[in-house]
Amino acid sequence: MTPIGIGVEASWAALCAGKSGIGEITRFDASDYTTRIAAEVKGFNPEDFVPKKDARRNQLFISYALAASRMAMEDSGLSIDAKNGPRIGVITGCGLGGLATLEEHTMIINTRGPKRVSPFFIPMMIGNMAAGMISIQFGAKGPNLSIATACAAGTHAVGEAYKNIQRGFSDAVITGGMESVITPTCIAGFGAMKALSTRNDDPERASRPFDKDRDGFVVGEGAGILIIEALEHALERGARIYGEVIGYGMSGDGYHMTSPPPDAEGAVRCMEAAIADAGISCDQIDYINAHGTSTPLNDLYETRAIKTVFKEHAKSVPVSSTKSMTGHLLGAAGGIETVFSTLAAYHDIIPPTINFESGDEECDLDYVPNIARKTPIDIVMSNSFGFGGTNAAIIVRKYRP
Repeated sequence: MTPIGIGVEASWAALCAGKSGIGEITRFDASDYTTRIAAEVKGFNPEDFVPKKDARRNQLFISYALAASRMAMEDSGLSIDAKNGPRIGVITGCGLGGLATLEEHTMIINTRGPKRVSPFFIPMMIGNMAAGMISIQFGAKGPNLSIATACAAGTHAVGEAYKNIQRGFSDAVITGGMESVITPTCIAGFGAMKALSTRNDDPERASRPFDKDRDGFVVGEGAGILIIEALEHALERGARIYGEVIGYGMSGDGYHMTSPPPDAEGAVRCMEAAIADAGISCDQIDYINAHGTSTPLNDLYETRAIKTVFKEHAKSVPVSSTKSMTGHLLGAAGGIETVFSTLAAYHDIIPPTINFESGDEECDLDYVPNIARKTPIDIVMSNSFGFGGTNAAIIVRKYRP
């Protein structure tokens, strides 16, 4: 569920075509804001995926999560019943959760009084309700977790789902990330930090990771959900397998609340941990789906981290940022980017970094500029880094029976 399409086929086709999902904000009047653009999901009707009563009660990030989960479950063919339900988990990531609901009810309290607050206010707002509602919707009664590690949350969720299965706690896990915070306080807050692009007159070219004229990220929304399961479980039920998760790494910078360290040593340790967990060498990685936010520091420091980890191979491994098209989905980013990374290996296509016109002196890697690349891909790494110095990397390999 992305700003460039509803469903995997539409999103993947738009991604490979290099289409941007960024435009003027329509959710509220942003005329007085420094940033007036965002990557909104278009044409979404919650009632296409959940009953009308539930759609009315759910905040948008929950509806996105349920919709993406329903599509993932239908595609996977996984059936959950009373017998296997306790062996099916739900692990999701979310950054800011129901921020829109918090804004709305703060206004209600201030203008109409506390007695006008909805009894659904708290359930609509808390970030773990997405995992809870997925569990309720499908009868998944195994481990139920919600991870709140800012922009790394979706990748942490996928990684923890992978480890949950390895440890034998679950046979399968519904996992990924979701977010919907294109709201006044979100845009104002990130704007006050000077983190957002102000290219309001040219929104489709505003997100330009690694380009020398990048000026900030663009807030996006949506959900990316995967069904991960033990190989023998998938084979036993005849599932179509898109790829194999083989490595997961995480680390903390211990440096600054929002800025990564200049030597990117936290990101370096994170990627090295994922590579070690996968039991491979760095030169076996064929493509890196970068965090690539389009902010001056992230793109520079991530490039430095890749050079440190990959050494001579850094010049030859393709690196691209799908955020150039989707914007930055915050807690949902790692979910959809794990989907995109898996599809890249499945289809042997690397999505491009659009709007890349020229790198600066240090952003000099192969960023797959502007046009998707058809090439054999076996192993992909996807990076996610969040405020507070929290880092995650996941490695996916093409499945070969």
